[in-house]
Amino acid sequence: MDHWHTIEEVRLEAIVCCRCPLCYTRKRVVFGTGPAPARLMIVGEGPGADEDLAGTPFVGKSGKTLDKMLSDAGLTRGEIWVTNIVRCRLASLTERGLQNRAPRPEEISACTLWMDQEFRFVQPEVVLCLGLIPAQALIGRSLKLSEGRGKWHEGRNGIPTTVTYHPAMRYMGREKKPIVESQMAEDFRMVAERLRNA
Repeated sequence: MDHWHTIEEVRLEAIVCCRCPLCYTRKRVVFGTGPAPARLMIVGEGPGADEDLAGTPFVGKSGKTLDKMLSDAGLTRGEIWVTNIVRCRLASLTERGLQNRAPRPEEISACTLWMDQEFRFVQPEVVLCLGLIPAQALIGRSLKLSEGRGKWHEGRNGIPTTVTYHPAMRYMGREKKPIVESQMAEDFRMVAERLRNA
């Protein structure tokens, strides 16, 4: 399905997508943002409540963490394509209300069309996955974060791909958080260095 001529045409079709049941619970489709083409593509899991309201990936607390990591590595969001492996809010109803959850395989599969088109127009030289789920989807095999981060893997279309923690840092205790933040900073610096030396 390569009848689109620009990434904006893809976005306009994606925002009315009903390829999976997530379309019934979302407020907005959260399509990728940034320049196309872009040398770096950053891929997260899926939109949370803040992103669902704003229609933009990585806003709120996780967005601030992402922006800080980018800035510390000498990168700016304005030069990067930022997206998610799925583009509708992932939430389950619990006794505490709607809680974010991980994407399911069928949801990732339904969203592959949009991921393919983002790759087609963005043409990244390097991909950074935020979290294990996008890494497994784009690298095409199961791996642990401990073995995936700090290294380059062959990703979709042969593009060098690496993985770090998701900036939401869910389930991180107070003791572990500084260690994770330090490792994330290392990973972002590794990406920036690759771009500088390419």
